[in-house]
Amino acid sequence: MKKALSALLLLTGLAGLVGALWADEPRGEHAALIRIEGAIGPATSQYFERARQAALEGGAQLIIVQIDTPGGLDGAMRDIIKHILDTPVPVVGWVGPSGARAASAGTYLMMATHVAAMAPGTNLGSATPVPVGGSMPVPKTPAGAAKDKIEEAAADDNDERAAAPGEAENTGDAMRNKILNDAVAYIRGLAELRGRNADWAEQAVRVGANLGATEAKAQQVIELVSRDLTALMNDLDGRVVEVGERSVTLATAELPIHAIEPDWRDRLLSTLTNPTVAYLLMMAGIYGLLLEGYNPGAILPGTVGAICLLLALFAFQMLPVNYVGLALIALGLALMIGEAFAPSFGVLGVGGLAAFVLGSVFLMDTDVPGYGVHLGLIAGMAIVGAGVIGLSMVLFARSRRARVSAGSAMAPAATVRVVEASGAQGWGLVNGERWRLQSTQPLTLNTSVRVIRTEGLTLYVEPIPSPER
Repeated sequence: MKKALSALLLLTGLAGLVGALWADEPRGEHAALIRIEGAIGPATSQYFERARQAALEGGAQLIIVQIDTPGGLDGAMRDIIKHILDTPVPVVGWVGPSGARAASAGTYLMMATHVAAMAPGTNLGSATPVPVGGSMPVPKTPAGAAKDKIEEAAADDNDERAAAPGEAENTGDAMRNKILNDAVAYIRGLAELRGRNADWAEQAVRVGANLGATEAKAQQVIELVSRDLTALMNDLDGRVVEVGERSVTLATAELPIHAIEPDWRDRLLSTLTNPTVAYLLMMAGIYGLLLEGYNPGAILPGTVGAICLLLALFAFQMLPVNYVGLALIALGLALMIGEAFAPSFGVLGVGGLAAFVLGSVFLMDTDVPGYGVHLGLIAGMAIVGAGVIGLSMVLFARSRRARVSAGSAMAPAATVRVVEASGAQGWGLVNGERWRLQSTQPLTLNTSVRVIRTEGLTLYVEPIPSPER
């Protein structure tokens, strides 16, 4: 047994050593490929930094960022851009394959890369910031209407105030101006850093402008239109790129590409930070703890519930959660549970259901695509809650209509079986309850008597007459 255990430990150690040596083996000259797909969030930012470090440690001469995203969270986007700007090798942004897009946050990423390329049939733009908190939609009007509104305001002012380049529209909303101005300054700075069309970049923020691949190249928003990665490597070959204070001439025609895929930690974080998954984990956690409370000692519901609730809280602290929504969900569940224990003819239940639905709608504090709880899921949870409330009310109404057959309201003429007898006194069973008996005549064991009246815990009974023949 000891020899087998020693052999197992030795094999495990050797496997770990071989794996470490293989992982650290230099790949030689190559280009690293990092894919950013779907909504950009905390998991995307973590994956990008891990992949970037792996590429640099592996001796990558070039990092290609393949982008297909509808947008994402501002904090995660800025983290990725900081990593791009801090990378000591050229970073190429490629929107692909055909049909992909670099919308919203993806446009900022493209502006940060040393070389921006797109596949035919792709687009970028719509970089207007979406405020966290839902205080105002940005922009409030479509692009053409926003432009007309600015021109009308300028005409009404008799041309006394002409909007200077880079100056925000005066919408009367200070917070909106702050968010818009910050985004404009940020994307213009990135565009100017890479020598791209900063005026178009500003329009992408102010009015949500979009461009296809050919138009983007014509307007100097991107440098290349490449149908696939092979074409991209050929198009990059011989190009001179400024990286920091040095010029780098790319030699990419024969450079192999090695993709760095998300590992299990990245995938787990991506799953947990999905708002729908986090919402389901929260509900599973709450109901698990409730079941443990109803059935102390069951262990399994409480254990699973605690794990799910902790995972949900971990996800929520990384997401733009509206804590008022979270409080409304907790209040709604408490009221619905209260309806089951203290029936209020539906007042607590309906109020709890309304609070639960409103809290679920308000839970995710942003309108960023991919970062909201699906309304179908909320509706399903609400229907389940309404069903539980309806069942509680039906059971309550049925219990109100039922005839009382036990306790101090024991109905007269109820039949009691005598289990102990001592003269006119004894003990009897009725509906599983043991009562003291007081009879007008001596009691006989294992016979039935009839209740006359109830006083405290004593039943006054009389013998049941024998049927006449």
